[in-house]
Amino acid sequence: MPPTAAAAAQPAKRLPLEDFFRNPEKGYFRLSDDGRTLGFMMPVGVDGNPPRMNVFVQPLENGRPTGEPRRLTAETARDIGNFFWKGSDIVLYQKDFGGDENFHVVAVDARDGTVTDLTPHEGVRASIEDDLPDDPDHVLISHNRRDAKVFDVYRVNVRTGDEVLVAQNPGNIVGWGTDHAGRVRVAVASEGLETVLLYREDEQAPFAPLVRTDYRTSVTPVFFTFDDRKLYTLSNRGRDRLSLVVLDPATPDAEELIFEPPTVDLGGVGYSRKRKVLTVATYEPARPERKFFDAQTEALFKRLGELLPGQEVQLQSWNLDEDTFIVAAYNDRTPGKRYLYSLEHDVLEELAEINPAVREDEMAEMRPIQYTSRDGLTIHGYLTLPRGRDPKNLACIVNPHGGPWARDSWGYNPEVQFLANRGFCVLQMNFRGSTGYGRKFWEAGFGEWGLKMQDDITDGVQWLVEQGIADPGRIGIYGASYGGYATLAGVTFTPELYAAAVDYVGVSNLFTFMNTIPPYWEPMLVQMRDMVGDPERDKERLAATSPALHAERIRTPLFIAQGARDPRVNKAESDQIVEALRARGVDVEYMVKENEGHGFHNEENRFEFYGAMEKFLIEHLKP
Repeated sequence: MPPTAAAAAQPAKRLPLEDFFRNPEKGYFRLSDDGRTLGFMMPVGVDGNPPRMNVFVQPLENGRPTGEPRRLTAETARDIGNFFWKGSDIVLYQKDFGGDENFHVVAVDARDGTVTDLTPHEGVRASIEDDLPDDPDHVLISHNRRDAKVFDVYRVNVRTGDEVLVAQNPGNIVGWGTDHAGRVRVAVASEGLETVLLYREDEQAPFAPLVRTDYRTSVTPVFFTFDDRKLYTLSNRGRDRLSLVVLDPATPDAEELIFEPPTVDLGGVGYSRKRKVLTVATYEPARPERKFFDAQTEALFKRLGELLPGQEVQLQSWNLDEDTFIVAAYNDRTPGKRYLYSLEHDVLEELAEINPAVREDEMAEMRPIQYTSRDGLTIHGYLTLPRGRDPKNLACIVNPHGGPWARDSWGYNPEVQFLANRGFCVLQMNFRGSTGYGRKFWEAGFGEWGLKMQDDITDGVQWLVEQGIADPGRIGIYGASYGGYATLAGVTFTPELYAAAVDYVGVSNLFTFMNTIPPYWEPMLVQMRDMVGDPERDKERLAATSPALHAERIRTPLFIAQGARDPRVNKAESDQIVEALRARGVDVEYMVKENEGHGFHNEENRFEFYGAMEKFLIEHLKP
């Protein structure tokens, strides 16, 4: 590999770990529907409690914030993860308890601060299905109070909490969809190894099957056409890649192809509610790309690109008139800034820098890379080299993503930048089974936990060594969730590769994992067993690829972190491998947080985890 800009740059100044993982001083900006009020979040301590991300509101005048921000919420146990406006006077957010993922939907009156828990049911998981922008008093919420395994849809009054059942789940529906008038008219049902798209003309009619496919074929409605008669759909029916099609319920076997990306799956599609036109589709080969369907939207992004050169630009919020926007500008070396943009006045007003402690010119470049697996698949990924170091014989961290049916993307990643700042090179790879690269690549991961999926990670390690980038004696592996499983599998089945390992909320035993999933995953259980393995049919394979059952092979120094209330990867997953190792006299560092779930949400817990991880990796890998 020729010397890069990373090697020529000045060595990075060592930043405090808190600078990478603290909450933004101000962020998550959202516009009210009328564009007259700005909502955002700031960390604030309430009644002597530790600072938590809470919602503030501030009036806007002439496209600028004016007056003092006013705190609207008073959460003390956990940060609010996100919020949005309902109209121009109600703010909605979701909250869970200690990371249990049983989310409540909470409404706050932005005028007087009145708080209404719209789903005050213990042990129930709720989410917003449609914010009903044309109805000032109601939203559609789904929750599983009636039956823990399935979600029904209710029309809920955001001021009183009164609810009316709109659609009852017969037991197999895993997704609901509404038309532009907010009527529940489509649903996706899971029936064993088949997926059924259901449709009805109106809310009085019964649902009827429209499209039935093998679950590996995706026909997913994203929104109705603007006359509410047909469906814009992400489909890979008869093709490898997810593409945008229009589906006519009168002729469901035919699809009108609107756009198929050249090499990867389509990621998402946007539209203008005001102008009733399709606007943009997004997809990501190596970096984010867009296909524009609408000249006005294309002109807007072109103008923002001129105003913010060298930055990726996203629209995060806008008013109903679609003339005022919250703009995010970022790249791989900075979480960037947020702006208020007035289309009418062509004025960009800076609202906040998300993390001023992290300077763009001191961070490391995230470079798209690819290598070939041992059986000939192209594996795409990202390599981040520490600044100011010759890219040879470096201590490296291999960082497989979670999911596993997800992917790593290009952009600012605080974990990656933190590790690079400490002198590590970081390799992220989208191993087979990752999404975004077509159906065949996704299916290639089925039944391959700990096998070919793991080989793809191992082949990435070999690629690093062959390139001369990695010192073979100083390679670590770190991952969360499925990435935690891959970490444990790596040190169990290829212990010679890794000198240190960090498993964060990872699966250790495929039998216990499949038996402790949340009840609301049960409608998908047959598919899960097809994708991962059936505890009876595939007993030998699952036993062979469960790290906890082969703990005697582990010799790599290991650090494990786990949330006690994790509903997805039960605490027993971490307990059993720690117990197995300690029974052999192997020292394993184990951090458990009683008030966390699938990943550490609270700032003080994040600081403690990354501090322990830093000390552990530096001790064993000496970057």
